[in-house]
Amino acid sequence: MKRLLILIGLVGVLFSAIPLRAVQPPTGPPIEGFERVDVVPPSEQLSAAPLLITAYAFAWVAVFFYVWAVWRRLNKVDTEMRALQKRQAQR
Repeated sequence: MKRLLILIGLVGVLFSAIPLRAVQPPTGPPIEGFERVDVVPPSEQLSAAPLLITAYAFAWVAVFFYVWAVWRRLNKVDTEMRALQKRQAQR
């Protein structure tokens, strides 16, 4: 068990260090076909706001659906528990 925790810790450190290499921009010649964002015409630029709003809306709908489903199941279990208690009291 201890070895597994050490292995998980080492893998975690390794994967957390990988993005550090991606921080530095390449220093070589520009990549073929790459254009800076300020050079691209505004008609071809994609605003991030609609995508962000859509992602948050999807996440909130998923959370609300999950909470609703759990609430419904708990009500069903509560109803069954009350019926069981009622049957036990009648015996």
